[in-house]
Amino acid sequence: MSTLLDRFLRYVNVETTADENSDTYPSTPSQLDLCRMLKDELTQIGAAEVQMTDKGIVTATIPATIDGKLPVIAWFAHVDTSPEFTAHGVSPQIHKNYDGRDIVLPKVPERVIRVSETPELAKLVGKTIITTDGSTLLGADDKCGVATIMTAAEHLLKNPNLKHGRIRICFTCDEEIGHGVDHVDLKQLGADVGYTLDSESEGIIDTETFSADQAIVTVHGVNTHPAEGKNRMVNAIRILSDFISRMPWQWMSPETTDKRDGFLHPYVLEGGVAKASVKVLLRDFDSGELPKKAALLESIAAALRAEHPKCRIDVDIKRQYRNMADGLKKEPRAISKAQDAMRALGIEPKMNIVRGGTDGSRLTEKGLPTPNLSTGMHNFHSPLEWACLEQMETAVKVLVQLAQEWGKA
Repeated sequence: MSTLLDRFLRYVNVETTADENSDTYPSTPSQLDLCRMLKDELTQIGAAEVQMTDKGIVTATIPATIDGKLPVIAWFAHVDTSPEFTAHGVSPQIHKNYDGRDIVLPKVPERVIRVSETPELAKLVGKTIITTDGSTLLGADDKCGVATIMTAAEHLLKNPNLKHGRIRICFTCDEEIGHGVDHVDLKQLGADVGYTLDSESEGIIDTETFSADQAIVTVHGVNTHPAEGKNRMVNAIRILSDFISRMPWQWMSPETTDKRDGFLHPYVLEGGVAKASVKVLLRDFDSGELPKKAALLESIAAALRAEHPKCRIDVDIKRQYRNMADGLKKEPRAISKAQDAMRALGIEPKMNIVRGGTDGSRLTEKGLPTPNLSTGMHNFHSPLEWACLEQMETAVKVLVQLAQEWGKA
């Protein structure tokens, strides 16, 4: 599938980094460059009803090849990349017939994708591995998903003998900063079931995600000249530092949890003497645990307010997304059809839980059951990011087969 590789390389060379501090949607104008490219390509391959909104949401249709009423499925991928590392000037490195050894990234040779730290690599000897040069993200998250959908769509459009119902395609922006489906019109989309193409490896079906909230803790202090600070200065930095030190890390942090354990994660810290703030991620598979985590933060703030009566401490909680598991129960075929598609290709599906979220988390919460499928990306959000072409090819085959499985509904 040289077309698949060509597409992927073309997409990763468009910088689409999201910006959490932006007040626009999409958060960066470069995302619209890729959206316009996708809109044009969908038109060129013969998709129907190709549209792009002023928010950059691109939708299209693969018409049904079967008469009669069938469920409409939708495929989703996001065009943005993580703001956690630069994606400016991506220089993909293609390692054909991978030899099984550690991969040294040429521009930053101290960055090495080690087999000992990446067990999946050991299984891919002889395959085609795509990496960065070490200086940027690759953008496999989620341009693997974008390329997979585009390639599957073209295959179905060129092969009308394959029997399937109506399929909707939707490319979104700003998924990496939690706004991927803010402007997706589910009524206009008109789908009964969705699938995000935003998972790793091969044969994976993500059926659960974290439930998520964000806390912004802000300490308002009093700034004076240090020479005259006695009994007057209230140093917001010191108080916020004390707040963070009182958050449990031995048993409720990303560093000390795995599997179904939730956590509190301070991840952005900024400010000065007069005002300092920290952003904290609240995560748990059980949505009912999130208010308890918020209450813990508030209890720390209450203790510090008592110790520092001249300061003000605000704890603002923002709802983000919820575990998709409950919503998927409303349409069990969303999972079973994906399993059937994989098994038809000789792949035993791996049911997986995600210690994170996808656009599917919010889509499911909004009423569109949307599990997440693998696309062959690995080590995302890191300059050690890589993708496997053959796993991407498998993802294309799964989508084509999935369309036919729903055609039997």
